[in-house]
Amino acid sequence: MNILSNVKYTNVTIFCFTPLLLLSFQLYVPFSLSSTFYFLFSCTVFPISLSLCLHFLSLSTEKCDEALASPLAHTAFTSSSVFSNGYAPGYAKLNRRGGAGGWSPLDSDHYQWLQLDLGSRKQVSAIATQGRYSSSDWTTRYRLLYSDTGRNWKPYHQDGNIWAFSGNSNSESAVRHELQQGIVARFLRLVPLDWSEEGRIGLRIEVYGCSYWSGVINFDGQGVISYRFKVKKMKIIKDVIALRFKTSESEGVILHGEGQQGDYITLELRKAKLLLQINLGSNQYGSIMGHTSVTTGSLLDDNHWHSVVIERYRRNVNFTLDRHTQHFRTNGEFDHLDLDYELSFGGMPYSGKPVGAGRKNFKGCMESINYNGDNITDLARRKKLDTSSFRNLSFSCVETHTFPVFFNATSFLQLPGRANHNTISVSFQFRTWNPDGLLLFSNLDDGTLEISLEDSKVVVRINVTKATGNNRVDLSSGSSLNDGQWHAIRLVAKENFAMLTIDGEEASAVRSTSPLTITTGGTYHLGGYFLQTPFPPSQRSFQGCMQVILVDDQPADLHAVEKGTMGAFENVSLDMCAIIDRCMPNHCEHGGRCKQTWDSFSCTCDGTGYTGATCHTSIYEPSCEAYKHLGRSSDTYWIDPDGSGPLGPFKVNCNMTEDKVWTTVMNNLPPKTTVTGSSRERRTVLQVNYSASMDQVTAITTSAEYCEQKIAYSCRMSRLLNTPDGTPYTWWVGRGSEKHFYWGGSGPGIQKCACGIDRNCTDPKYDCNCDADHKQWKEDSGLLIYKEHLPVSQVAVGDTNRPGSEAKLTVGPLRCQGDNNYWNAASFTTPSSYLHFATFQGETSADISFYFKTSAPYGVFLENLGNTDFIRLELKSPKVVSFSFDVGNGPVELTVHSATPLNDDQWHRVMAERNVKEAVLQLDQTYKTSQLAPAQGHTRLELFSQLYVGAAGGQRGFLGCIRALRMNGITLDLEERAKVTPGVKPGCQGHCTSFGMYCRNGGKCVEKYNGYLCDCTTTAYDGPFCNRDVGGFFEAGTLVKYNFMPEAVAGASRDAKILMNELTPHEVNLTKEEVAFSFSTSNAPAILMYVSSKTQDYLAVVLRQNGSLQVRYNLGGLKEPFAIDVDQRNLANGQPHSINMSRVDRSITIQLDHYPPVSYTLPDASDTQFNLVKTLFLGKVFETGHIDPILIERYNTPGFVGCLSRVQFNGVAPLKSALRTATQAQATPTASQPDRQPAAALPVSYQGKLVESNCGASPLTIPPMSAATDPWRLDNTDAEFPFNEERVIPDGVNRDSAIIGGIIAVVIFTILCTLVFLIRYMFRHKGTYHTNEAKSSGESAGESADTAIIGTDNPETIDESKKEWFI
Repeated sequence: MNILSNVKYTNVTIFCFTPLLLLSFQLYVPFSLSSTFYFLFSCTVFPISLSLCLHFLSLSTEKCDEALASPLAHTAFTSSSVFSNGYAPGYAKLNRRGGAGGWSPLDSDHYQWLQLDLGSRKQVSAIATQGRYSSSDWTTRYRLLYSDTGRNWKPYHQDGNIWAFSGNSNSESAVRHELQQGIVARFLRLVPLDWSEEGRIGLRIEVYGCSYWSGVINFDGQGVISYRFKVKKMKIIKDVIALRFKTSESEGVILHGEGQQGDYITLELRKAKLLLQINLGSNQYGSIMGHTSVTTGSLLDDNHWHSVVIERYRRNVNFTLDRHTQHFRTNGEFDHLDLDYELSFGGMPYSGKPVGAGRKNFKGCMESINYNGDNITDLARRKKLDTSSFRNLSFSCVETHTFPVFFNATSFLQLPGRANHNTISVSFQFRTWNPDGLLLFSNLDDGTLEISLEDSKVVVRINVTKATGNNRVDLSSGSSLNDGQWHAIRLVAKENFAMLTIDGEEASAVRSTSPLTITTGGTYHLGGYFLQTPFPPSQRSFQGCMQVILVDDQPADLHAVEKGTMGAFENVSLDMCAIIDRCMPNHCEHGGRCKQTWDSFSCTCDGTGYTGATCHTSIYEPSCEAYKHLGRSSDTYWIDPDGSGPLGPFKVNCNMTEDKVWTTVMNNLPPKTTVTGSSRERRTVLQVNYSASMDQVTAITTSAEYCEQKIAYSCRMSRLLNTPDGTPYTWWVGRGSEKHFYWGGSGPGIQKCACGIDRNCTDPKYDCNCDADHKQWKEDSGLLIYKEHLPVSQVAVGDTNRPGSEAKLTVGPLRCQGDNNYWNAASFTTPSSYLHFATFQGETSADISFYFKTSAPYGVFLENLGNTDFIRLELKSPKVVSFSFDVGNGPVELTVHSATPLNDDQWHRVMAERNVKEAVLQLDQTYKTSQLAPAQGHTRLELFSQLYVGAAGGQRGFLGCIRALRMNGITLDLEERAKVTPGVKPGCQGHCTSFGMYCRNGGKCVEKYNGYLCDCTTTAYDGPFCNRDVGGFFEAGTLVKYNFMPEAVAGASRDAKILMNELTPHEVNLTKEEVAFSFSTSNAPAILMYVSSKTQDYLAVVLRQNGSLQVRYNLGGLKEPFAIDVDQRNLANGQPHSINMSRVDRSITIQLDHYPPVSYTLPDASDTQFNLVKTLFLGKVFETGHIDPILIERYNTPGFVGCLSRVQFNGVAPLKSALRTATQAQATPTASQPDRQPAAALPVSYQGKLVESNCGASPLTIPPMSAATDPWRLDNTDAEFPFNEERVIPDGVNRDSAIIGGIIAVVIFTILCTLVFLIRYMFRHKGTYHTNEAKSSGESAGESADTAIIGTDNPETIDESKKEWFI
């Protein structure tokens, strides 16, 4: 179909009816092609032969491309003025040379026009122009107006604007334009906007189209046409209603039908918008509510023709107004529209029912009324329908006589009034989108009168200046008067009285009885006032329309104004209201609220989950996988799987504690829900509702690598699956509303439970435990893992109605892991290689996002072409990314410049968006540029070629990787296409170059085909990014032992011995150590770490009796071990503390907590080599070799009680290894594995009770750091943080909660401090000191005042002689 993409089409709908089938073909008829139709259609196929309808595909007809202007008489052409007789409008025919060779007006200005009378209403499809023959006169730009009557003109609209056609650049060549929106009219008017700089306005034209006929009925607001059904009650499954209407009324019922069961269908005008209400049925209990209401269109009271088509099949409805279609499904569960007796057109039926109370009948004209194949207009003409309610039924349209005036920002209309009169009486109607503007201004004989629109209210100011003083009257009334609707104003002012009324409502009337004497000036300016005056108006101009203008109780003669015989005007369009509703159709997506002024619109996206000029781009990531690779931790997040697609964002739980990221969607079914009273004939159906819609959940399962859902059936005398006839008692319903007869642990097509698969059911004769029908409680449970069937939406239980029967059902949450879309990648290995996909559909709104990495300096990422339109994303140079496109207004290019080269073989993210408001290009969420769309011009991106990824016509091909390519919410499957494309490979290696930075604390990044993982094996940490401390709680007597030189153990296998030899060489001599761990305890003394050797060398970290920390080195050469008292404070205070220590030869560096590192030096006599390192102990020493007796005597009993965390010694994590060994031992008991190797054969072992806990890694309770040393301090004190009550905050931290928690903490801290000082004052003479330390301790109690550090700002200046405890 690419051959048709550059052709403009008209839209014809053909309906084909059969007893069982309705087909609606949308026929797009290219006017410029040959006489054969090209049909682009879609239809819903029902079980019946299509032969009766498909014959339309072979039909031919004449194209709608006849010359309409050339055959016309000279008198059919009129104009605003004529330069001279030879320049008359009758000579303005294309390619004719009569007279002076075309039309030229007397003056070349913006008030000139050329008009054609086609004789009758015609369908117009194209227009062509030429300049005046052999001259320098031509028109370079013009507008097209059309009308049925030669009055009330309507400008031609295209792309949401009053369209300006490009004209000629010389006098001979013809320029033709196809009309995107075909029009039906009798009169056409061309208004030149620009013309030749060398000459003047010159014009010859031709109009192309074809004849048009339709039956018209005039509705007078009283009469109603009743279409009676052939049977009393109609049960209708399909409807097609088509009609055209025009009216100057904003309210009125166009059609209505109803039934006694509560069904109805109503189409009516409300506030000049079209409202469709339909109800296919509601039940009396209110549990099924069928009412559905849809609104479309705006400004439909413009007295111009509008076409409506309503197509319904069951609950699916297409609602089309002027070619803008809304697709929706009706509410409720019923498919048929049950109507009684009749369907009425033009108003409500006279049934006496209250349903139509307060609704007006339609007043205006309708034509081409069709209902399910019946031509209502023709039936009414032939008197086959009831039209008795009409006083005088007319089959011609009775036109209204309003004369609208259109103002822009530079317009005014001057009208005469009565001078020197003591009464002001003015009234008019106006409509606008602007909240402010000058409606009327008049210089009185002794003052001024101003009527303005201010903040959507009408404000009247009357100022009268007299010698005795100033009299001023201010009136204000109305609200939201800038809604685009017609509003009426009436002002009456006379001596000591003024009254303002809005829309004729008595409630809006505002009166003033202030002293006032008026003498009119005789001249009124409407819509603008630009003259200099001593008392200028508060507003200078108005953008909008006015009509029904009365000045001094006399209707304004605007025909005389148009002819120049009365009044004056500037830049005013007479007999036309060119107001545009820029919010219809609504370009604000995803529920964004549209606001507009006269010139533009804006979207408010608050609370939608989307951002951008049109609320197109999601603010959330598409999956938990994406959040993980932003460095986030496990938490609840909002995700948006299809980005800018139709699915909204929703909350899920993201579990990132394993290599795979698990996404969990919860449901509302309580665990072990009891089911009773169900049978096979009347099953109990349990509905399982999720925290997301079925479409949203489907998006997760579709992109996931694997999904599972646990289902469990606990039973007592309640059978589950197997029955004699094969139909199970119980089944479950999954995605797509399909029934499934297998249970958890089994698979599709296998009507068994998990025990049936494993052959371990309670009764081997059955395939489920529950099918044995025992009186004892049994259970069948397992995982459902066929993700195409998930999630479980219903469970139908069918065997709990017998005495004693009972069942309990559990349906677990849906859990999925992985995101294939996030890692979907392709590698382009040659410059000429590319992938091709279907044409990108992004006419008015398009977004593209992807990741790339390359070492090449340039390359085209993707390109899609149209006739002249195109879209392209490109790496133009190592530091520049370009986004270029053309929608018909000329090429536009946006570029972002990176500070660093982009060909660094690391992943970079590109996001581009283009909509009717702006274009945006963003790189790595750091560099961003945008450009506004032109106020006037084309807005639709029309493409027809295939989408090429990786090259542009073989030029500047891309070398590297592209992944996660998403266009308008759809992820393109690069891998699948790459499998069959030469020069392109699926997948991409090298993720660690970009994501390796996320592997913390020494974790190693490991490449995977579809991502990477952090290997934390050699670290003391765990988690997806090696950033979760691994710690344990030690009870008295608990110790961890790590052997650097383990001895062979009897019974150890040969493989185990080889493994130990590889991991731990037999002789370890150290000249440097790296030690790091954190701890918390309330008991001292204790050994924290002890490293022994086969000699007398050792390293020990201990807590002394007073809780202070000491490091002891004995490397030989000294009589006594070298002891370092790290800190004299009591660290056995229950608070977490961390120590980092390193030694290189004689230099030792120790850092405690957050304090600066301190350096120490081993004495010269000390050896520097730690010989034959043997064993590392944590918590307590149990060594068979030599050990320092002082350690045993003072510190080893009863052992360390508390928490140790992230223990690391020279690349060994002994505590983590011990905890993993303990976990494996619990998971796989020795009894069940007779071949399991003896624990002693492993490097690590433990004694006592060891429980994993992170209590030693809790945040340290310390005094506030100074601003200079606080690494988390914000330098910018004015930094603003985005606030969104629904937004997921990075790392799962809720700032609101943090602020509230901080405030509470400050309040509690203040109260505690107050209590402490009160207690201190009361007991200032009682210097008692309490301690838990043994009195036999040889250490000074005065050194243990460390607890004061918690409550002071300057711990370094604490007087250690004080005896009080600070809390």
